[in-house]
Amino acid sequence: MHITFTFRNTEAEDWLKEYVDKKLSRFERYIDKPVDASVTLSVEKFRNVAEIKLLAKGVNLNGREEAKEMVLAIDNVVDKVERQIKKYKEKTRNHKENVSKGKRENLDQLLPEEFEEDEDQQRISKIMKVVLKPMSVDDAILEMEESKNRFMIFRDASTEKVSVVYRKDDDDYILVETTG
Repeated sequence: MHITFTFRNTEAEDWLKEYVDKKLSRFERYIDKPVDASVTLSVEKFRNVAEIKLLAKGVNLNGREEAKEMVLAIDNVVDKVERQIKKYKEKTRNHKENVSKGKRENLDQLLPEEFEEDEDQQRISKIMKVVLKPMSVDDAILEMEESKNRFMIFRDASTEKVSVVYRKDDDDYILVETTG
């Protein structure tokens, strides 16, 4: 793994480079290709910002975290990028498993018999793509009221989990939190 360091508004300290190198060595068990890592460590007023960009063959992963201490920011961004790597590996593994089956089964064989009768009734009328913005529950409710939608899908800023707020007919709200 080739690591490039950039320091902004701070001194380039050897112990910090060694710490980042040790943390990034965790990625080698997930990625076997040659990897270029660009690490940017900066101090902006009272915030320490760590940013990592991994470039491998066909993969581009980015992470950015802020914290009061630089070591904490580095730990958080390494964890974030590690989750991205795991997610990417899972996607490629699932894709390879599906392709390696070799034969394409007919859609009629995959559907149970009770679905074959209701084929005309079960149609997708609209496909919505949602960008999950990190926000609090109160912010989600405010944005939902402004747009007059009955529900809002968002990423909870405090827990990083996907949540849904739904407005009932009596103007009460239901919060659905995911666990995965």
